[in-house]
Amino acid sequence: MATGDAITVTLIDDHPVVLAGVEYWYSTADPPIEVVASGATMKSAWTAPGDSAAVVVLDLQLADRQPVYGDLRRLVDAGRQVIVYTMRDDEKTALTCMDIGAFTFLTKAEGDEHLVAATVAAAHDLPYTPPALAGAFGADTAPDRPKLSLREEEVLIEWFQCESKELVAQKLGITPRTVNSYLDRVRIKYANVGREARTKANLVARAIQDGLIDVDDL
Repeated sequence: MATGDAITVTLIDDHPVVLAGVEYWYSTADPPIEVVASGATMKSAWTAPGDSAAVVVLDLQLADRQPVYGDLRRLVDAGRQVIVYTMRDDEKTALTCMDIGAFTFLTKAEGDEHLVAATVAAAHDLPYTPPALAGAFGADTAPDRPKLSLREEEVLIEWFQCESKELVAQKLGITPRTVNSYLDRVRIKYANVGREARTKANLVARAIQDGLIDVDDL
């Protein structure tokens, strides 16, 4: 967060018109969202004041036009809440970003309503699934079992075996916020296949049903 209760954002996009448009959307949100830094390179996210923003909105393809998956992973591993905001709309790209640990994946065609809502959700550690991502999750899963990434499974199992999310974070070398993000995505994936798991007990039951963990391991 920035001053007061304002949500703060760092924007990374190499198209000036996109930066200007997103800044305008944020300025007219209710309440307004504060863009504290913006630019065409990752430097904006790692130097003041952009390094302290609550949310990073990241264009997946910058100057060399290759997906910046490595930069996304570094931000996630540093505990940043990252919204991938891109022209790409294929399911593989969306799922790759989510597996790396992006907070959510938005196509630029989804407009200001979803970007503002996703930003508010990210700043408050609440899950948000825009239409394109929901479609990608749906295409990626079997009728009764979600496809979890290895990292999601690792965080989930550690959480089952630890007393708190803080202990999970210490064991895995990540932040409690990142632990929450992984667990939120697991819940979203289960919800998208019609097997909601709102509580820890629900998730334990799902994991046992799907062979992710054995009762004797708890």
